[in-house]
Amino acid sequence: MRLKIGFILRSLLIVGTFIGLIVFWSSRTPKSSDEKPFAEVEERLANNPLPNVNDNALEKFNPVVPWPHVEGVEVDLESIRQKNDGKKGPPHPPQAGADNQQEIMQKQYVNFKPQKHIYPDPVLRSGVLGNFELKEPEPQGVSGGPGEGAKPFVLGPEYKDAIQASVREFGFNMVVSEMISLDRTISDLRHEECKFWHYDENLLTSSIVIVFHNEGWSTLMRTVHSVIKRTPRRYLAEIVLIDDFSNKVHLKEKLEEYIKQWNGLVKLFRNERREGLIQARSIGAKKAVLGQVLIYLDAHCEVGPNWYAPLVAPITKDRTICTVPLIDYIDGNDYTIEPQQGGDEDGFARGAWDWSLLWKRVPLSSKEKAKRNHRTEPYRSPAMAGGLFAIERDFFFELGLYDPGLQIWGGENFEISFKIWQCGGQLLFVPCSRVGHIYRLKGWQGNPPPAHVGSSPTLKNYVRVVEVWWDEYKDYFYASRPEAKALAYGDISELKRFREEHNCKSFNWFMEEIAYDIPAHYPLPAKNVEWGEIRGFESNYCIDSMGHTNGGFVEMGPCHRMGGNQLFRINEANQLMQYDQCLTSGSDGSKVMITHCNVKEYLEWQYFKDLHRFTHTPTRKCLDRSEVLHQVFVSDCDTNKSTQKWEMNNILSM
Repeated sequence: MRLKIGFILRSLLIVGTFIGLIVFWSSRTPKSSDEKPFAEVEERLANNPLPNVNDNALEKFNPVVPWPHVEGVEVDLESIRQKNDGKKGPPHPPQAGADNQQEIMQKQYVNFKPQKHIYPDPVLRSGVLGNFELKEPEPQGVSGGPGEGAKPFVLGPEYKDAIQASVREFGFNMVVSEMISLDRTISDLRHEECKFWHYDENLLTSSIVIVFHNEGWSTLMRTVHSVIKRTPRRYLAEIVLIDDFSNKVHLKEKLEEYIKQWNGLVKLFRNERREGLIQARSIGAKKAVLGQVLIYLDAHCEVGPNWYAPLVAPITKDRTICTVPLIDYIDGNDYTIEPQQGGDEDGFARGAWDWSLLWKRVPLSSKEKAKRNHRTEPYRSPAMAGGLFAIERDFFFELGLYDPGLQIWGGENFEISFKIWQCGGQLLFVPCSRVGHIYRLKGWQGNPPPAHVGSSPTLKNYVRVVEVWWDEYKDYFYASRPEAKALAYGDISELKRFREEHNCKSFNWFMEEIAYDIPAHYPLPAKNVEWGEIRGFESNYCIDSMGHTNGGFVEMGPCHRMGGNQLFRINEANQLMQYDQCLTSGSDGSKVMITHCNVKEYLEWQYFKDLHRFTHTPTRKCLDRSEVLHQVFVSDCDTNKSTQKWEMNNILSM
């Protein structure tokens, strides 16, 4: 009897505890009738608006509105899309022939997943404001504040020393940047037609990936703020920050605390060693798991009005498309924004390269214009600059991300561009998606590569790219960069196996079908006769371009055997060249300058190796020098003049 009573009491205690827990959790759960289940959080943020850097410098400015709060609530984005699909009825049927073409592509590239998402083409409705356009003007970050509307903000001479110090450290005028609101408005540089495009709302979601290393505070945070401010929340799955082993104090605990206000929307991951921009981006792809699309941004950008829908719509329709926004120029001194120079009458350009693999831009060709029904439609580009682009996450992984052998920075933009095109994808530039980008100013001390990387990482990257993707065209690269011929570039067997298994097309196909216009702007180089440093005979002084281009004079400087500005080549066309520049006589007829040239220009030089002499055929004079004045010029030939004797010595990169 005593045993039964004890058992009954214990049972009642357990049941009572369970009921108590249910009552407790019910009292803590927001009810459907609650208008603001997160009222306490909102009240706290209202009382403590987002801090800006150096707020004391802006005491006379008052914010127009507090920064909009983003609730940290988990959202099942896939369920929302399926629900929306159900409301809209049956999906739009694809255009005639589209299924067959897609099937052919999928059979050819059997290792890529098939396209399952049905998405209609955007529609241009003249005079009818697009469904993703703002109905009211965007509120200013700080009413009447510095830099609002991307107006120039210039400080007085008393700030000169502080500004120069910030440029050396970060590459930008951080003194000005710290005084500009992180939430500032910017100018809308889009073509007027962009405002009337209508996009189906069933867009893919995105993870924004931003890699940084020792970035300035306000330029990094303004990038994040602009994304949150100008991206529809339903599509913004997460912002992933990858810290590539920074050592700046403001990027430690301060950053960790600052991003907490977004309740998990902004995530921070830290590399345990310096990986470099390229591999840090691959790490970012692995960390960003919530979005269907990966959008890469540099750490010093500001996205423009309605940037998201135009950028992601082509990918939503075809998962093998990679898109690139038009990149505008943010002045790193006064933070004005303007379109990049060059391009066609609309400022539209295609990504290109010269044959030493330097990034170039060429005007949009008539052939590409003829493919469009409207001038602001996305258009094909052979290559991207690499800092800003969007790609479906699974497709990026199917492509193998970046070549794991590429180090730090340089060449990855070409590698991913060639891989996309030759292996069945497309690369499109999107005129209606614009992002401003700050370019580093002269005087920046840079971020030297870590010790474990070794020398010439960018040149090694270039060699890996051309060895994998360029086929016989790699000879033109080595003609432009002969010092790279003997460079050890590591194992590329896995990359070549990938190309074979995915039935990737030849580089000749790519040049004929996609990059057909590049040789017209950057002709294929002639074969080299000799190359190396041009050293004064029995001297320690060499010709040095001093980094001058397009009309600057070359000089004599101490030979350093490192190539670079002291590396020249003379080819079968009698051009004396450095990269895509030619040497010629200046306007005074004597001093030698360096300037851009094509294959038919400045065919002016002959090198007589046995005589140690360069002759300038138009003037019938000889290459001469003054090591005291550091000058290089042409003068009447004299076999007794030692200053007219030269030797050309090969330099091999290590």
